[in-house]
Amino acid sequence: MKFMKNLLPLFLGLLLFVLLIGCGDNDKKEVKQAVSQELDLLKNLDSDTTQKYIPYQELLPSATENTVLSSNIQEVFSLFFQDFDYKILDVRIAGRPKTAAASLQLTTLDAKSLARDYAAALLSQKIMLASDSSSPDTNDSSLSQEDRYTILHGLLKDNSYETVQTDCTIELTQKDRNSLWEIKRTSALENDLVGGLITYLSDNNLLLPSDTLSVYFDTIKSMNTDEMAEYLGIESLLNAEDTDKSQIASALVEQVHQTFNYEIIDQEKDGYTATVQVSITTFDSDSILEQYQEELNAYLETPEAVIDGSSVRYEKSYQLLLECISKNTSTREAEATFYLINDGVSWRLQDDSQELGNAIFGTLSVSPLAEEETPESEASR
Repeated sequence: MKFMKNLLPLFLGLLLFVLLIGCGDNDKKEVKQAVSQELDLLKNLDSDTTQKYIPYQELLPSATENTVLSSNIQEVFSLFFQDFDYKILDVRIAGRPKTAAASLQLTTLDAKSLARDYAAALLSQKIMLASDSSSPDTNDSSLSQEDRYTILHGLLKDNSYETVQTDCTIELTQKDRNSLWEIKRTSALENDLVGGLITYLSDNNLLLPSDTLSVYFDTIKSMNTDEMAEYLGIESLLNAEDTDKSQIASALVEQVHQTFNYEIIDQEKDGYTATVQVSITTFDSDSILEQYQEELNAYLETPEAVIDGSSVRYEKSYQLLLECISKNTSTREAEATFYLINDGVSWRLQDDSQELGNAIFGTLSVSPLAEEETPESEASR
């Protein structure tokens, strides 16, 4: 009997231990069920659930939680989570009232690559919008919600992004012992579930100064001649009443369209300012002027030049210049320095169209005809 009395506390302790283990296992099972129930909806592309986590307010700044999104925009969410997966590694229960922490391994698309592509495409779209305006403007306000959606949708639809694996911790709580476990919604959790996309989109160094300048150049290369003329400030001359200047401007833009290329050489950052060294390939303006001057001099030495008079000489000079521009096949490479500033959102090129225009057009002005060659100048003498 004494032996049994000594064993009783041991049996009671073992029983309590078993009960505690059983309760703990049951809690862990319920926590796993709560996590799986939520995240399986992301795997199964449930639209309402995906919208809770995709940071559409980062992409659509004027959107609010009550914004009604079109069915097309909602497709972005499904595309984003099409490769989403997760694995529950561990569950820890602690405290009274109980709290839980579930450690997970997440599989998401490469959100950093997507964010970089989005930032580049967004800037390119702003530059293209500037080419349609007499006052170039690359401010965020120039793009609508639909524009931003279209960019993201196109990237997810047309590109194939790798997946990455990251660790994540989900915290859960219970209101009381009989309540279901609830996931604590936090900004950190939302960011984890979208692969850090929110963090990447808010990074003002997501695109380096050299990356930013490359977007400017690549966008210009993709422009047609009218868009290029508008963006580089030549459009007003194309529409000028002076037909001569208009035709010369058009020929110059066509030269740029055919020959322009670039190579980034170096970049230097100093806080919120940066310089980027670039080697630019464009038409050889010096070669055009030399050829023009040679042909003009040859014409002026002929008797016909004296007989023609000032008006005809001017027209002849203009025709010679236009022919020299149109027939030119020579290119030149020249280094140029561009200055960028970080406004806290991204890197921006200062005086973008003016600096680019100066670098591309070089020493050739729109109308390099000498003043004394014009009919008006001779009439005034």
